[in-house]
Amino acid sequence: MMRRTVTLRKSLHALIAAPLLMAAWPSVVPAHAEEAPFISVVTGLAPDDLLNIRAKPSAIGKTEARLAAGASVRNLGCNDIDGHPWCKIESDNPKATGWAPARYLVPLNPATVPDQAAEAMAAEADATPDAPDLTARLGSASQPASPEPMPKSAAEIAMQDAYGLALAANGTLQIPCARYVGQPMAPCAASVTRKGTDKADVTVTWPDGGSRVISFDAGLPASSDAGSNFRFTREGNLNMIRIGVAERFEITDTVVLGD
Repeated sequence: MMRRTVTLRKSLHALIAAPLLMAAWPSVVPAHAEEAPFISVVTGLAPDDLLNIRAKPSAIGKTEARLAAGASVRNLGCNDIDGHPWCKIESDNPKATGWAPARYLVPLNPATVPDQAAEAMAAEADATPDAPDLTARLGSASQPASPEPMPKSAAEIAMQDAYGLALAANGTLQIPCARYVGQPMAPCAASVTRKGTDKADVTVTWPDGGSRVISFDAGLPASSDAGSNFRFTREGNLNMIRIGVAERFEITDTVVLGD
């Protein structure tokens, strides 16, 4: 009789304790760790160059941040945009989320950006963009830039880099440039002398005096009158040029070759 009473008590205790153990189980046993983020490293840049992180997968998208070679980012996936792979990334230093050309990231995330985000991105790309804010892109200027005429087609939009074709109030062509180490891009007056269909000299005048002549051959940057180390990279139709240690220029194909 005593043994049966003990057995019943144990059974009752077990029945009472079971729900309490189930409720406490999450705190006793740790949850499965979340899937580790896919990390890519910025690479393939020209010496002293920086990778532009764009608000949208386009060479004319707003620059959210600039990353140096060797920077680690979280790669959220890569999509093919008009034949060019772009990856959506997140950076902690500086804090930014945006898009970067896949060719500058290693390794590449084989996943794609979710369909909903891709559709929103495509809708944004198809929409006619507003006139760009040159002050935000180039920094403060003494005179506001006048808006560009509305492009006639999506193809023309893709061929233009708005800030490369900006006209100041006095009608002078301006391009983004920087002369000194650590100096942010600012608008510099420029003029173009074309020599046939694919050759041209672009003369850039520094805001504090002096000028630089950049020569193009076969539509690409070829040399300058500086005699210093000359190199360039391209994003879509944008030529990002560096001369020596500090000089930087951003010149579009349309500026060089015309309409």
